[in-house]
Amino acid sequence: MGKLVIVGTVAYDAIETPFGKTDKILGGAGTYIGLSASNFDVDSAIVSIVGGDFEQKYLDLLSSKNIDISGIEIVKEGKTFFWSGKYHNDMNSRDTLITELNTLEDFNPVVPEDYKDAEVVMLGNLHPLVQSSVLDQMTVKPKLVVLDTMNFWMDIALEDLKNVIKRIDVITINDEEARQLTGEYSLVVAAKKIHEMGPKYVVIKKGEHGALLFHNEQMFYAPALPLAEVFDPTGAGDTFAGGFAGYLAKTGDVSFENMKNAVVYGSALASFCVEKFGTERMENLSHSEVQQRLMQFKHLTQFEIELT
Repeated sequence: MGKLVIVGTVAYDAIETPFGKTDKILGGAGTYIGLSASNFDVDSAIVSIVGGDFEQKYLDLLSSKNIDISGIEIVKEGKTFFWSGKYHNDMNSRDTLITELNTLEDFNPVVPEDYKDAEVVMLGNLHPLVQSSVLDQMTVKPKLVVLDTMNFWMDIALEDLKNVIKRIDVITINDEEARQLTGEYSLVVAAKKIHEMGPKYVVIKKGEHGALLFHNEQMFYAPALPLAEVFDPTGAGDTFAGGFAGYLAKTGDVSFENMKNAVVYGSALASFCVEKFGTERMENLSHSEVQQRLMQFKHLTQFEIELT
């Protein structure tokens, strides 16, 4: 069983979409990554921080998925990170209404001793200096380090971000962020420029249009599964990352060919995430549902062709 360290927010969200709205519900990149990765037989731990207002039932939920929560610091007198957003009708764009950093403002991650030799490290979307500090704590060089980031860090901490990018194996970002990071409109050219920054593999997420995987001159594309209804896109990218990292931690194979499978697993799991608000769909996902969804992906993309 491979060990997986997940670093990211465990938080509260309040979400409004054309399909409805929620009060404070469970959210955070670390939460979505952890729930997604729990679909694989991996020994995972979340490194994060919450306040005294964070409900025990959510910690119990993570524990019930065999996720080690000893790395989640609880600041009794503090408040948990909170984000509120409203999605537009196209569900691709959104407005951030509230961001309260709270305990996250002074977050100094501490990797549990039992996980300092983890084979796979998944650095969720946080300040690049926080991501770097996690890598500094690893006693054995991980087999694979995956990093997720966003345009916010490119705006305010670009040099710190470039420094941590030098130390990773895989970066997962969306198409808009890839263009901002490199100044290139073509995603093929952008991926080449990101390779030159350090990562051996580049995953560019395109939301409802799937995901691209680049490695040197090799390229792979996995579509997103067309869905009749998308209720809430929150956490879909993190769910993708959790499926991607979880699959690689389980198989222990970090070749380009196996990463193709990891991209498909990530895409399949992300397709569940958007079907209900917040983490609700991911909390009770069955193995048979995942297998069935993977077969849908296979039928969607495979065909026989006769060349004339």
